[in-house]
Amino acid sequence: MKATITATSRYIPEKVMTNFDLEKIVDTSDEWIRTRTGITTRHLVAEGQATSSMGTFVATELLEKSGTKPEEVDAIIVGTVTPDMLFPSTAALIQNNIGASRAWGYDLSGACSGFLFALESGVRLIESGKYKKVIVIGGDTMSAILDYTDRNTCVLFGDGAGGVLLEPSADDSGILDSILRIDGSGGPHLHMPAGGSLHPASHDTVNKRMHFIRQDGKAVFKFAVKGMADVSAEIIEKNGFTGSDIKLYIPHQANKRIIDAAAKRCGFTSDQVLININEYGNTTAGTIPIGISEACDDGRLNTGDLVLLAAFGAGFTWGSILIRWGSVR
Repeated sequence: MKATITATSRYIPEKVMTNFDLEKIVDTSDEWIRTRTGITTRHLVAEGQATSSMGTFVATELLEKSGTKPEEVDAIIVGTVTPDMLFPSTAALIQNNIGASRAWGYDLSGACSGFLFALESGVRLIESGKYKKVIVIGGDTMSAILDYTDRNTCVLFGDGAGGVLLEPSADDSGILDSILRIDGSGGPHLHMPAGGSLHPASHDTVNKRMHFIRQDGKAVFKFAVKGMADVSAEIIEKNGFTGSDIKLYIPHQANKRIIDAAAKRCGFTSDQVLININEYGNTTAGTIPIGISEACDDGRLNTGDLVLLAAFGAGFTWGSILIRWGSVR
C-alpha cells in the first residue's frame, strides 16, 4: 500500500516586510540581501497569531478541498521549531480548533527538514493499513525567535505554513522513496541556545539574547550545499531515474545559491525548479509544503509526474523524498 497526497494547502500571513523595511532597523541593504540570498520580501504573522493559527487555516482548507469531515482525520503531525508553547503540542491545538475528535498526533522538531520528517512519519502510518487520513503540516513563526539586531539572521526568515492530506493510493501514485539524515555535530552552527532544559528561561538568558537564532552562516552554507545536492542526486540514481525524468524539484528555500548548486548537481533546468524564496524568505518547515501547494494551484503538476523534495536544516538535518504525483483535489 502506498500513501499519496490528495489535497494541499498553505497559509501566508498578510503583513509584508521588505528589504527596505529591514534597512531602517538593522545595518543592511536591499542589494546585500538580494545578491547573497535571493530574498526581497518575507511575510510576518499578525499580533496574536502563532504557528497553530497558520496550521489551523491549512488543516481547515485541506478538509474543505478533500471533502473530509473532521472526525474522519486519524492523525495530525506538525513539523515545527516554533510551537505555540512546549506543551500542549501545536498538533493538539490544531486538532481542537478543527474538531478532529478522533485524531491523535504530535509535533516533530526537524528544523528546515521538519516537513520531510513529518511527511515520512505520516506515510508510514498510512502504509501500516491502520490509518486512512493523516494531515501533515510544516510551519514556523520565525519572527518570534529572530534577533532584529543581528543582520546575519534577521534578513533570512519569514513566517508561513503549508500542509497535505495523506490517504491510501488507489493506483501507482504516491510517495516512492525517501532518504533522511541527521548529524548532531552540526548543532553548534545553527541553534537557539536557551528555552529548553539545559538553559531554562531566566533573566540571564534573556539579557544574553539566548532565545534567538544563532547561526554560523559560512559553515551552514558549506554543509547545506553539499548535503542537499548529494541527497537529491542520490535518491534519483537509487530509483533508476535521471534529472530529466523529474518534472518538478521543490527544494527547501534557504538561499538561492544553495538551490542553484543542488539543481546544477542534478542537471535540472530552471523550468524544473520551484523557487519562491524571493517572496517568502526562509519559513523553515513551511517552505516545502508552501511550494507544493503553490505548484499544485499553478498547474505545474499533473498525474504521473515525478516530484522531488529536498531540504537541509539545523541539527544538522537533511533529506529527500521522491513522489509520483497523483490526483489532487
